[in-house]
Amino acid sequence: MKNKNALKKAGAILFALAIWQIASMAVGYEILLASPLSVLKTLAQIAVQSTFWSTVLTSSLRIAAGFALAFVIGLILGVLASRFEWVRTLLWPFVLTIKSAPVASFIVLSLIWLTSAKLATFVVFMATLPVVYNNVLEGLGSVDQAQKEAAQMLHAGWLRTVRSVMIPGIKPYLLSAASTGCGMAFKAGVAAEVVALVSGSIGEQIYMSKVYFETAGLFAWTLVIIVISFVFEKLFTLILKGLIKLCCA
Repeated sequence: MKNKNALKKAGAILFALAIWQIASMAVGYEILLASPLSVLKTLAQIAVQSTFWSTVLTSSLRIAAGFALAFVIGLILGVLASRFEWVRTLLWPFVLTIKSAPVASFIVLSLIWLTSAKLATFVVFMATLPVVYNNVLEGLGSVDQAQKEAAQMLHAGWLRTVRSVMIPGIKPYLLSAASTGCGMAFKAGVAAEVVALVSGSIGEQIYMSKVYFETAGLFAWTLVIIVISFVFEKLFTLILKGLIKLCCA
């Protein structure tokens, strides 16, 4: 089954590349829409540059730090809000504001408040915190009440109830928060770097590609972001599953 799904995904990728190639040929100008081959050539040229890996690592660490911080704080606040109604009420206007405000607003505020080195981390934190918080709150609210009552009747104790009932109940919601949040984190983080023109970042490289009309370079760096985001999501999800398994053991 896994091999079949892999083949289907590979076929979908090939189909997308074919459509991309046809569209590029129809436009007829690489500066408007670079072909897949041009993008791959540019990516190969970029990857051998001495600054490539430092740029990728710097941006990735800043974005990962913002998301990890949002995940931990979102988890703590979600648990508290689920346990105490007054906490949920007090947090409601803040969460609603953060969730509804455009990322551009956080970026502009960051330019006023913070140095460029901390900007991406803050923007990612603000963009992904509501995702984690709401998923935790919803997950804890959906835990089967009958299971909790059964655990109490068996005198399982608070810790055992958490490990055997609560954590397994919110596991799908935590994994969903990780999956959704990772993609959002890299979108918001790189957008912040582009606007702030953070030195030595992926966002700076994208901005320079725009300035010099290097469409192939723009696509190449976009491809790098997609790959990094995919890898980070898989790693974070794997670590999260391991921690959940450890807590439930």
